[in-house]
Order: sequence, then structure tokens, then C-alpha cells
Amino acid sequence: MQKRLIVSNQLLQIMLERLAQQLIENHHDFSNSVILGLQPRGVFVAERLQKILERITNKPIRTGRLDITFHRDDFRRRESPLTANATQIDFIIENQQVILVDDVLYTGRSVRAALDAMIAYGRPRKVELLVLIDRRYSRDLPIEATYVGQHVNSLSSQRVLVEWRTPETSEDNIWLITKTEEK
Repeated sequence: MQKRLIVSNQLLQIMLERLAQQLIENHHDFSNSVILGLQPRGVFVAERLQKILERITNKPIRTGRLDITFHRDDFRRRESPLTANATQIDFIIENQQVILVDDVLYTGRSVRAALDAMIAYGRPRKVELLVLIDRRYSRDLPIEATYVGQHVNSLSSQRVLVEWRTPETSEDNIWLITKTEEK
């Protein structure tokens, strides 16, 4: 396995600040806007953005967690069952501008599932998509992000790993993982 750093800790912080500024530019005081992080990895991005936005705007930003497990088109096709995560939406999304947040946009299938899952909570006025990484040239569905941290050209055999600071890792980083053939 070969790991190549594509976004360093410092660049990731700059990227999050820039994305927050873009959101403020389009959503002003967020009085008619909400953020939904896609479970599980989009939640980390959404919570980071929420903290930055609240610091800049000095206002609470409504942020929730959306589980898409049972809306995935591959739910019944997997050998091992998927474990559902909790959906936590403590506000009404009816007639709101919803910003769906995920870490990596790849085939677009997770976003399609999120759109299906979200409708159970109301009909939003508008839906936008924010992703840290957009893996170009890999869509199965015609889905495009409104806000992108960085575009990455990658092969289908590669994967993007967003690594958040934990007791095991000292920094936030984004890696491009390439499986190497064993000889």
C-alpha cells in the first residue's frame, strides 16, 4: 500500500476556513439555512465547519447528522450487513436551504441516498452539496458539488482517506491510497 499526502494539516485548515467563508457569502446569517453531515464521515466535516461558522458569525448554526444506510442502492447487495448510524436532526428542514456535507464525492451514490433520506424530514427550498474532496471523472450519477475543498484526479483502484486528529494520529490529513501489487 502506498500512501501519498494530498492535503496537509495546514492546508486542510485553510480549506475549511475558505469553505466557511463561501458558505457565509451565500447564506449570510444562516437564518434560513441548515447543515446536514452525512453519517459517518461527513459529520466530522460538518462539525468542523459549524465551529468555524459560529466563531465567525457569532451565531448558532443548525447542524444535524443524516444516516443514509437504508437508502443506499447497494444495501441488500453486500455480503456483510451495514450498520446504521443515528440520524440526529433537531430542527425542521421544510423550506430551508440545506447544505449536505460529506468528506469525499466519488460515484455520487451516497449523495443520491442522502437526498432520499432527507426528504423524510421535509421538503427543503434548496439543496447544496459541500465536499472536502471531489474525485473527478468517477461519477456513476450526474451529481456535482456546490462547494469543493479540492478536486483530485484519481484511479478507481485508489481511494481517498480523510484522517482526523485522534489519539492515534497527531494531525488532520488527506491521503491518496494506492494498493500495490504483491510480488
